Amino acid sequence: MFIILSAAFAVASVLAGFFVGYKSDEIEDLPYECGMKTFGNAKIQFDVKFLNFAIMFLIFDVETIFLFPFAVALGELDIYVLFEAVIFTLIFLYSLFFAVKKNILRWQ
Repeated sequence: MFIILSAAFAVASVLAGFFVGYKSDEIEDLPYECGMKTFGNAKIQFDVKFLNFAIMFLIFDVETIFLFPFAVALGELDIYVLFEAVIFTLIFLYSLFFAVKKNILRWQ
């Protein structure tokens, strides 16, 4: 019964959005819709080094988020959890040394 009601709710939501939803015009279908007609080309070439830097930032940011719970509950953890945190930190440091070796973190 739960699966049937869930599927019916999903189908009803999609159909309601299709029939009741706002219909857009040609200007709103453009990529950067702001109510004005666009001019010029929106394609801008970026250097690959910016992409590498952004990916490395995301990796380090996520690793920092994963290490935060270990820092908060450090006194209550067992030894095997601390060992796993050390392994995780070593992998983090290896990725940092790899990025420095490949000059990913350099802007020039």
